Amino acid sequence: MSDSNPLSNLLREMMLAVAMIAFLVLGLWAHTGTMPPLVVVESSSMIHETNGEIGSIDAGDLILVMDTPYDNIVTFAEASDRDNKYHGYETHGMEGDVIIYQKNGDEGTPIIHRAIMRVEPSQTMTPNRAASSDANNSEHCPNGGTWDSGAVDKDGEMGTCVLTWAVPGTNVTDSETITIRFDGYSAGYYDCKRMAHANVEPYLVVWNWQPKHSGIVTLGDNNQCSVDQGGLVVNGSSGVHSASGVAGPVREDWLVGVAGGEIPWLGTVKLMLSGPNSPGTHYVPGSSFLFLAMVIGGIIFAPVGLEAVLKKIMQDSPEMHQAKLEADYSSEE
Repeated sequence: MSDSNPLSNLLREMMLAVAMIAFLVLGLWAHTGTMPPLVVVESSSMIHETNGEIGSIDAGDLILVMDTPYDNIVTFAEASDRDNKYHGYETHGMEGDVIIYQKNGDEGTPIIHRAIMRVEPSQTMTPNRAASSDANNSEHCPNGGTWDSGAVDKDGEMGTCVLTWAVPGTNVTDSETITIRFDGYSAGYYDCKRMAHANVEPYLVVWNWQPKHSGIVTLGDNNQCSVDQGGLVVNGSSGVHSASGVAGPVREDWLVGVAGGEIPWLGTVKLMLSGPNSPGTHYVPGSSFLFLAMVIGGIIFAPVGLEAVLKKIMQDSPEMHQAKLEADYSSEE
């Protein structure tokens, strides 16, 4: 016997909807290994085409956040190096992985940008282990080098004094400072998508940089070579900022995840409903609103159309025809 109580029916439908959403979220969590498993892109720093493009990251897209080990992240330098095992590896329209990270490990909206190059210690020296955690560089490294609290020393403990640096995928292997021209010869070609003029090249250049610590240098695909780590890394870069200053090279404990699959347009709804501290839909390509409307329309009207099609199929089926004949025969009797 069917339950005709409207309140009971409403509660049952609500519980069914909540259960479906819960199963969806749990499925995404099982697939990505992160929670939340999705992020909404808020800016245009990763776009490749002004009008939007499936395959690259546009404002309003939903991006799966994959729980990928830090050491497995492939940088642009590695993916564009012909002699590297990762040569040719691409995600979201360019070589290398796109990562999601917290600037300097601080709270706030995460950044989703491409991993350009990984800076690693080459030669190191064991530091003064008696120095306090807040001691300055010379106290940690009285015999020289750069104190890096996030790198493992040759004695197996965390923290080391870095004397020279290496950048996988480039010719920098044992250098006190880092100079790399991403010109297609010294390293893979990175197009800044800007006009070259006095002392400004059309490709990415890292010049005489002394890293403060190891990590990954990041850059938005649409930021014309203005790296997140600022002007000390690439001349003219504004960098991205957190409460503790310009972002440093991304450390392992700052990593939120690696950008996986893209679900286009649907994140625009969230941006529409965001508060005054959000950029809202300012950076969302115009075409995304059209495609979003088509998706919503499809969700609303598809069941109606499907019902009509199924009804037509049923009416034209031999079984329905036979049932109609039997009904007509019974009525004649």
